[in-house]
Formats: sequence, C-alpha cells, structure tokens
Amino acid sequence: MTASYHDVHLTDDPNRPVVWRVLNDYLARWIPSNASVLEIGAGYCHWINGVRAATRIAVDVWPELPRFAAPGVDARVLDASTELRSLGAGRFGAVLASNLLEHFEPAAASRVVADVAAVLAPGGRFVIIQPNFRYAYRRYFDDYTHRSIFTDVSLPALLRSQGFAIDACEPRFLPYSMQGARTPIRPWLVRAYLRSPFKPWAGQMLVVGRKD
Repeated sequence: MTASYHDVHLTDDPNRPVVWRVLNDYLARWIPSNASVLEIGAGYCHWINGVRAATRIAVDVWPELPRFAAPGVDARVLDASTELRSLGAGRFGAVLASNLLEHFEPAAASRVVADVAAVLAPGGRFVIIQPNFRYAYRRYFDDYTHRSIFTDVSLPALLRSQGFAIDACEPRFLPYSMQGARTPIRPWLVRAYLRSPFKPWAGQMLVVGRKD
C-alpha cells in the first residue's frame, strides 16, 4: 500500500490537542461564538473541534477527515481550491486555516483567499496560522508539498488585494513544528510562549484579515 502524505509527513501527534486547546482560548477574540465557523484544510480537526460557535464545518481533501471530527462538527471532503463557494455566500463569521495556503501554487492560493472572502459575512475574519518563510526558510521545503512562499509582508498583502483589512499580524507566533518534541508539551508552557516577547524557534506566523 502506498503511504499517504499524513503517513510520512503529518503523522498525528499527542502534543497537538494540548497546544490547540490553549490556542483556541487565545484566538477566540477573533472567532464569534454565535456565528458559523469554517476550517479549511482541517486535517485532524484539532482546531475546529475546540472552537465555540453556533455551527462548525471542517473541510479537507483528505478522505479520513470525518474520522477526526468531534460530535457537532460537520466534516466535508472537498477541495478548498475549487469548491469553497458551494458552501454559501456570506455564510460564515470566521474562516480558519492552519498550514494550508503554502500548499497551493500562487494563483490557486490567491483564488482560495478570494473564495474565503466570498463565503465570509461582512465583518467576518480569516484567521491564518502558517509558516513564515522569513524565519522558517531553512526547513520550509522539507515539506515536499510546499508550493508558495509567504512572509509576514506578502501574506497580508495578498489578503488586502482581495479586499481584507488586517486586524492582526504576528510574524513570530509559534515554533515551526512540534515534531521532535522530546517531552510532552504542557498547557502552561504554550501560554507562556504566547505571552513572551521572545520566541525561540518561531517559524509560524498569525495573520487575521477582516472582510469589510
């Protein structure tokens, strides 16, 4: 049997649910609890499973997606690069994406951002966590599926080109990867890292765009 991308590069990690529980609290300010929320490229669903929202939808091309969605999360296997608009115009109060846009060719990434704008309600936010090439260039192409380069300058520029205002941009937000952690990651450590002005090993950025 041929191994999949998840088998060789994105194996599940027991540290991820711990990290995402803390991140959900940190990111809740941009995710309205009374709205519909969509995560694109949801993978193991660690983010969307912990979101507080009226309706939660997770999408991914990965056929195993539904296995990982929590009760109450509507998991749909579809291609975010071509099928997002089928979910409904102006439907969502927030769209979430973690480590996704860099996997598309530049033109496709731009199209995804435009489609996200189409499915967001006015004032809705696009919350993005992803590698920042400025700080992750040594490891960026260790992932053989990376197709586009984004930095804390180019990604906000792409969002503005599609009509977004930028509510937040944290160039050094998280370490590039949790893979290789030698000990379990504790919630207090994640909280301390998010609060700290010093971010060792940071390679992920946070960008939040708002649809005007």
